[in-house]
Amino acid sequence: MPTQNLSKPERVDFVQAKLQALYPDPPIPLDHRDPYTLLVAVLLSAQCTDERVNKVTPALWQLADNPFDMAGVPVEEIKAVIRPCGLSPQKSKAIAGLSQILVDDYGGEVPADMAALETLPGVGHKTASVVMSQAFGEPAFPVDTHIHRLAQRWGLSSGKNVAQTEKDLKRLFPREKWNALHLQIIYYGREYCSARGCDGTVCEICTTCYPQRKRPKKTKKA
Repeated sequence: MPTQNLSKPERVDFVQAKLQALYPDPPIPLDHRDPYTLLVAVLLSAQCTDERVNKVTPALWQLADNPFDMAGVPVEEIKAVIRPCGLSPQKSKAIAGLSQILVDDYGGEVPADMAALETLPGVGHKTASVVMSQAFGEPAFPVDTHIHRLAQRWGLSSGKNVAQTEKDLKRLFPREKWNALHLQIIYYGREYCSARGCDGTVCEICTTCYPQRKRPKKTKKA
């Protein structure tokens, strides 16, 4: 265990090695069958746990599991099924709207294009990044509030906002590692460095990177 705080290059190397050792092949946490069901599942995960989304989506796929069928389902029916995920009025309209757009403009296929994805209802930069990385294998580094918080605790970003954190992480880590690292950080945060479980002075990554840190690390909200 080091006695001095690690330099930024040392922190980057340690974080990468530790996460790879713990999660060498991190699974995608949202259950899905194809790019479309992943897109909808990621949309539903906003302000909702992946666990809850995975409990809700089987009933939604029974209703419709492709944009052609979903575009024909009344918004109120979608809303009733996804209500446990929260924000159901907005999310149901977004699911219906994006399904119709996929049918009208993309032949029912989810476009493998970041800019095109970001034009769809309810699909922001983070959701588009997740779909690009997990459905199409394109290098992306989706940053949610948890990754934003951990990047600050580990001294990898100043943490002004999620956009800045994404830029910082992309600059620090090799492009070919982005997709795995996104998932590895999420899993590590849940298991060892959660909002309640670690304040920057408890988990192994925090204490190794900053052994001289005596007080909780105050993080900036996204």
